[in-house]
Amino acid sequence: MSDTLQKLAEILEARKGANPDSSYVASLYAKGLDKILKKVAEESGETIIAAKNGEAEAIIYETADLWFHSLVMLKHLGLEPQQVLDELERRFGLSGLEEKANRSDA
Repeated sequence: MSDTLQKLAEILEARKGANPDSSYVASLYAKGLDKILKKVAEESGETIIAAKNGEAEAIIYETADLWFHSLVMLKHLGLEPQQVLDELERRFGLSGLEEKANRSDA
């Protein structure tokens, strides 16, 4: 896992016990999963708009927000970013069509 991702994961874990009045992440945790998921959806929409507009700086900024809030969601649910990275690594060598065909819900 990259140093940046590892540091962020550690900070997000530490914020679980922080005062919601002093930490944005702690306030998200305190408001619960629905609030976190709303932020993921909001940031997803903003990323899509930035991409449609073709503005590289906005795409990078909004994607960073999307990734950040997705990491908050994972940590809230007791999951680790490494689990997502492991899944992506598992998919190396598979074509996208083969990977979809191998899904149990496909």
